[in-house]
Amino acid sequence: RRRVQEASQQLTEIINSCLGSEPSTESLEPGGDMDLAAEEESASHCLWVDKFAPRRYMELLSDDYTNRCLLKWLKLWDTVVFGRDKTVKKGKPSSAAHPPFSHPKEHPNKWKTKVQLTEEILEAELDQHKRPKYKVALLCGPPGLGKTTLAHVIARHAGYNAVEMNASDDRSPEVFKTRLEAATQMKSVLGANEKPNCLIIDEIDGAPSASINVLLNIIHRKDVAGEGATGGGRRQRREGGLLLRPIICICNDQ
Repeated sequence: RRRVQEASQQLTEIINSCLGSEPSTESLEPGGDMDLAAEEESASHCLWVDKFAPRRYMELLSDDYTNRCLLKWLKLWDTVVFGRDKTVKKGKPSSAAHPPFSHPKEHPNKWKTKVQLTEEILEAELDQHKRPKYKVALLCGPPGLGKTTLAHVIARHAGYNAVEMNASDDRSPEVFKTRLEAATQMKSVLGANEKPNCLIIDEIDGAPSASINVLLNIIHRKDVAGEGATGGGRRQRREGGLLLRPIICICNDQ
């Protein structure tokens, strides 16, 4: 690894000397985060596969349908996480101006794209707490497809702090539950990063069945705070609250 880094550094210096001052004239996008500049500056001393990894949504080379669906699902959490109301799309006024050519009752989904149909399905299925019906997104595919990169870029793009954990490393269900609840229920207290967490669980197909059951129990946990039972509050404190943060799981074997 040291030899590869030295060779990479030499090639980088040669290319930069040939390009002159072109790399230094690059500027960030309007409204971009300043931490991206620090990442790009520190990336000059790392491997090329890390230096040229995509850091913005527009730099992703993965499937556009997958990117848009994952971003749409993540934005459905805005009401619960950020307190933002969902924006309602207004219909085009031109459709009402030509009633003979519009047939809304006949084949309403005939001319809609696959992305539009998926977005309508996701938006129509919100639970009573304004959360998406599907609390967990699963990215599956062969290694090297860009699943982890997609999850991190989408999470940062939507305003989250991406927290990654490897399910195959935490073999104990107790440790898995502790890390899971810490990432989804506790706020970030280190540094000045006050963004809400988005948990990314990598290699979920390598987790034991007990850890999967822990994840399912947290997903299907009911809100018992409003129950009038005496032991409801104790059970709420023991089990924890509702899942109010998105979780993205990644696997190779679906």
